[in-house]
Amino acid sequence: MIASARQVFNQQFSTEKYQQFIADLDQEFKYKIPFRVAESPVFVGKEFAGKLFKAADEIIDFIAQPGFKGKMAGALPAHLKVPNEDDHTLFLALDFAVCSEEGSRELVPKLIEMQGFPSLFGYQDFLGNKFRQHYQIPANLNFHFGSDSHQYWERIRKAIIKNHHPDNVILLEINPMKQNTAIDFLVTRQHLGIEPVHLGDIRIRNRKLFYKKQGIEVPIHRIYNRVIFDELLAQKDLKTEFHLTEEVEVEWAGHPNWFFYISKYTMPFLESNSVPECKFLSEYETLPKNLDQYVLKPLFSFSGSGVIFHVTEQDIKDIPEGERKNFMLQRKVHYEPVIQAPDGLVKTEIRLLFLWDAGQPRPQLITNLARLSRGDMIGVKYNKDKTWVGGSVCFFES
Repeated sequence: MIASARQVFNQQFSTEKYQQFIADLDQEFKYKIPFRVAESPVFVGKEFAGKLFKAADEIIDFIAQPGFKGKMAGALPAHLKVPNEDDHTLFLALDFAVCSEEGSRELVPKLIEMQGFPSLFGYQDFLGNKFRQHYQIPANLNFHFGSDSHQYWERIRKAIIKNHHPDNVILLEINPMKQNTAIDFLVTRQHLGIEPVHLGDIRIRNRKLFYKKQGIEVPIHRIYNRVIFDELLAQKDLKTEFHLTEEVEVEWAGHPNWFFYISKYTMPFLESNSVPECKFLSEYETLPKNLDQYVLKPLFSFSGSGVIFHVTEQDIKDIPEGERKNFMLQRKVHYEPVIQAPDGLVKTEIRLLFLWDAGQPRPQLITNLARLSRGDMIGVKYNKDKTWVGGSVCFFES
């Protein structure tokens, strides 16, 4: 979206250079990244960035208001409530599609999803720096906001570790090294010294938690939580000694309850030009006649799982009445292809990533993520066997 930066990048690009870039990413941690990394960053100019930041501020106005958690209480199933929740989320991710308004080519951001849950904070720093190593990118373009990588990691360290020893802080996940996001865990371990630990390996005694490091049992004082309840509930054979809903003596870096409080459940409550029409499926007495203009989304799934892009009445009839409160219809937006690839234009979504430190009135924007697509949606299944698609990062004009 910055024409000059796009031109300079594309002149440098070649398939061979891209393959070298991917090989370097895989070599750094002796780990082959399982998801597709896009060929290019996204270059965001000041004008569109201003629209993004304004849209984010309007959404945060709602999240930061007194009583927000009470308004979202219906999002959290009683049997999944984790004790000792904090006053606000530590992490916030807002996903915006780059769109055009109907009847206009003016670019506008439209909120697609939101999460009170950590994203790829480690990997995005790694990826952005690798793009700089392999390509000449103008010095006035940056992927972090208000900090260099060193300062960025100090912010992350303060948020995740606080004043604990890194040995007493863990990154908690279900079989972490089998997750698609394992590269993020490896980067985080390198910078913070905290271990990715499988939920099934946690031991509990007298409300205290422990894990083993190099064969030695170590107490856990703080958890950087990466367990997604949607995935946890689907694990029928997972045996654990510790259950997240137990009352234990531990701090949370990203309390699990915020996964529900800030989610697609929040979107129907928002009033902003950047938020497309959203409504809980259970609230419809009569379905819209133009269902083809809507997307059906489960409220608490992750990474696009369960989303139906081409909705039919039968899809909705297949959802039991009692389950419809867990789904919403969201009006489709018009993704505007804005990234010039060698063989055409590509669509993109931009995720703004925030930290909300204790005692602060609002979350602070610190970095970003981008995803490129040629399909109807951003997900993998819509972009099979395509190039210039996948995960990336934005460089913003300063």
